[in-house]
Amino acid sequence: MRRTGDGSDLRVDTIGSLLRPGVLVDAFTQADAGRLDEAALQSIQDEAIEQVIAEQEKRGLPVLTDGEFRRRHFMESFSHVSGFDHGRLAPLGVAVITDEVAAPSGDGAMAHGYLERAAVVEPLRLARNQVLEEFTFAQSRTDRVVKASLINPGRIVEAYDEEASRGVYEDVDEFVAAVVAVQRQMVGGVVDAGCRYVHIDAPGYTAYVDRDSREAMANPDASLERAIGADNAVMQGFDGVTFGLHMCRGNFRGRWAREGAYDDYAEVTERIYTELRHQRLMLEYDSDRAGGFDSLRFVPAGKIAVLGLISTKSQRLETVDELQRRVEAASRFLPLEQLAISPQCGFGSVLDGNPLDEDTQWRKLEVMMKAADRIWA
Repeated sequence: MRRTGDGSDLRVDTIGSLLRPGVLVDAFTQADAGRLDEAALQSIQDEAIEQVIAEQEKRGLPVLTDGEFRRRHFMESFSHVSGFDHGRLAPLGVAVITDEVAAPSGDGAMAHGYLERAAVVEPLRLARNQVLEEFTFAQSRTDRVVKASLINPGRIVEAYDEEASRGVYEDVDEFVAAVVAVQRQMVGGVVDAGCRYVHIDAPGYTAYVDRDSREAMANPDASLERAIGADNAVMQGFDGVTFGLHMCRGNFRGRWAREGAYDDYAEVTERIYTELRHQRLMLEYDSDRAGGFDSLRFVPAGKIAVLGLISTKSQRLETVDELQRRVEAASRFLPLEQLAISPQCGFGSVLDGNPLDEDTQWRKLEVMMKAADRIWA
């Protein structure tokens, strides 16, 4: 698949995390229990990453990831920032899970909730650039494009206790500026190392189109403006780098946290699509919770809407015909040259991953590649 520098011809994508093999899950468990040292854990990670890169190459994926195999969950990109209790930074819904509400696809719904808030005890400082370490190792194992991934500032703000942190930062805006500065260091490191595709996980944006989540916010309009400004600031000045922003409704062990179709608050969706400067908007579209494709009319010229049509929450295998029909439906609102396809989220957002097996994961990605070849032939 031919590539231009801006990613505009990239018709497939992956979100980042892939199912971790059992030996790697066991290694993390042993390390957390103090029965495996850091060097041994890293050796097992290295081998697993080399294997997962080879599996992606085998299936012709044009952009690869390390599967996030050095992380216990997708938010660990911020784990080596001093001054903040990153132990509180955990995936939404870890505390309370329920299967009482079922989505159309049959997957479970997580109870609504937010991260437990933590205080900042000293000015934020990047102690170790884990994102850079992940990228450099993975890129050294392939001649294909490797993308780096990190969590967005808005997600970190969700875990911030403003009142308890006033001795360090006067208000939330000062904290956000510090987070942005640290994340620009992370991005700058990988860009200097040759990375040309940076993936930002931003699950908080779906809160603005979910009624319950909006009602829990003191001022959703101000929060949205702050979130957009912070995300744009992280990538400012990195010319020649493609940035993708991923928005989802929750992906904890196959369960979801939010509802709200993109068109439920159309004016909000329009702001998100038009004001964010990312070249690729990675949108969850694997269930009826997302609604229809009407909101794609807000995507400006020059941006790609990556349709997350492939579920990472279910064993059900999509078909090429199904994906083609849905892309054709979307193309009524946005030209085909501004569309791409992907899984709706990662397969392994947390250590033990989603309820499907590795064979199904790879078959889903194979179907994605076949569909893209047919649609954009």
